[in-house]
Amino acid sequence: MQIIEVTGYAVCSAVITMRRSGTPLEFVIFPMLHVASPTFYSQVRTRLSACDLIVLEGIRGRSVGVSALTLAYRFAPRRRRNGLQEQRDDVFLPESVPVVNPDVTAAEAMADLRTLPRWLYVLLMVAAPVMGLVFALRGPRAFLDEDLAVDDLPQTPRAELLADDPVEHAMTGRRDERLLAALGEIHTERADEPIKVAIVYGAGHVPAIVSGLMDRYGYRPREGQWLTVLVPE
Repeated sequence: MQIIEVTGYAVCSAVITMRRSGTPLEFVIFPMLHVASPTFYSQVRTRLSACDLIVLEGIRGRSVGVSALTLAYRFAPRRRRNGLQEQRDDVFLPESVPVVNPDVTAAEAMADLRTLPRWLYVLLMVAAPVMGLVFALRGPRAFLDEDLAVDDLPQTPRAELLADDPVEHAMTGRRDERLLAALGEIHTERADEPIKVAIVYGAGHVPAIVSGLMDRYGYRPREGQWLTVLVPE
């Protein structure tokens, strides 16, 4: 199952609805990219308005290290001709839907990154702003790279390599576990309610979300709908 699709002319994200036999609760997964067209965020906002609860990604608190890493996607929207927008809560979150945030703190995120070998940690911190400049200069076409595509299972040699990537594990491992624990609590407490629970997390987290909901709680993907993230001119 494709989560992020990259073609020669567009990047698309699959909104995935997961259901469990015998219970009315639905989980609706919104794979997000931190930079996209304003239209994408508008479409996400419209669909979130139809949900009853939003489980939202977002590292809590501030850290110089986290700020340095986010430079990779904060530069691109600053060039107006790129027609891109940075993902911000006020852009896509409807005010009427309650939000929970089970994500880690900035201190926890940096503690996980410091478990990497020293040279790799330093390289990561240096590379982030450089990549941000590349995105800003190339504009939307910088995102038309097949490496951006995301599947729910490691079906390719590259995907299998990423699954064992220490950087990927340091950046997402604890966060994915905390998210799945929160989803488990929602399932335990509200599985008998006919509600839609939106999961708004970066696309890189979605494979773990899909497999976790399937293996731990018996939910299966039942519907999918493509949203266009961006179309370069």
